[in-house]
Amino acid sequence: MENLRRVGGFTLVELILSLFVGGLLMSSVYLMMISGQKSSAGVERKVAAQQDVRAALDIMALEIGMASYNPFYALPSQIWVSPATCTGASANPQYKGIQVAGPMGITVEMDVVENGSIAKTDANEIIEYAYDAASQTITRRVNCATTADPFLGGGTGAAAGTKTVNLINSTAGTINKNGVAAIFRYYDSTGNELSPDTTPADILNIRRVDIALAVQTEDKDPSTRAYRQMIYSTSVFVRNHALN
Repeated sequence: MENLRRVGGFTLVELILSLFVGGLLMSSVYLMMISGQKSSAGVERKVAAQQDVRAALDIMALEIGMASYNPFYALPSQIWVSPATCTGASANPQYKGIQVAGPMGITVEMDVVENGSIAKTDANEIIEYAYDAASQTITRRVNCATTADPFLGGGTGAAAGTKTVNLINSTAGTINKNGVAAIFRYYDSTGNELSPDTTPADILNIRRVDIALAVQTEDKDPSTRAYRQMIYSTSVFVRNHALN
């Protein structure tokens, strides 16, 4: 009993110091977990944006690549229609299946039904891609529909969706030879860049269309508190435009 009475416990200072050290360790573990979660969330957002853009590029490349498809070699004056109304003969039939070619929009026509004509009633024969700057969205309109559908981005008034930021991105891949922000860039058979928006006759010589999408993720990166921006691109050879 005498020996037990002589054994002292922890002092108050020792207890406080132990609690302080334990708290530091727990805080370190917590911060490491939060950092890992933020990093994982950032990667997930980047992967989601990448999947959206790649899918969009694949569809755009497929449809633009079909421009001027004319399996029966019908005369231009007999097949290509007005891109504004999708009815009646085109005012510029020599442009064939690329009726509009601008840095931020393109309208293509193709006889996918293979009946020797382009018609509003035939699905996906007249396709317009355009850029809506207000919502930073690429839209897709088929056969002169009343409204265009959001194709890449959330659409007008929507907060969600991968944003297309070509207008505010100044990298070489998204600026054409005239120094204009561009999603679509056009080239002839020798690789010279064309300017069909200012010289419409250049539409006749289009043989390749480059598509460059500068995009940003839907939410800010948790680590940097800034939107992650990426650029994806592809080249499309419009072989039918050269043949017909």
